[in-house]
Amino acid sequence: MSGECLFCQIIAGETPAEIVFEDGVSLAFLDIRPLFPGHTLLVPREHHETLADLPPELVGPLFINAQLLSRAIPEAMGKPGSFVALNNIVSQSVPHLHVHVVPRKPQDGLKGFFWPRTKYEGDAHAAETAASIREALKRLS
Repeated sequence: MSGECLFCQIIAGETPAEIVFEDGVSLAFLDIRPLFPGHTLLVPREHHETLADLPPELVGPLFINAQLLSRAIPEAMGKPGSFVALNNIVSQSVPHLHVHVVPRKPQDGLKGFFWPRTKYEGDAHAAETAASIREALKRLS
């Protein structure tokens, strides 16, 4: 754990938070600036800054807990669904991996949260982009 990390301080019990779930792998607590009531942050107990830093053996357990929260939070808040997301570095206000689970309903007013969509310049541009990603995957595998 990092002593300067806010989320590590919450995990250690040094900083108060409204805990909604915990197990040996992760801890979930209410976001102090929620998009909507019930907006929860799920964090691994170990300090990892991004999804890429998370050890493979923790990916499954962390996302099983995210899946559980994605069902429990909408039920608790009387909403039909949820938005589940995480940021890696960009827009990551605390440099500790965290999964947002936000209760949602149709026309709940959440606007401007999504970035503008673009289009590929054509089929060749899309194919070139896909090939670049496949090559990066080969290098990383």
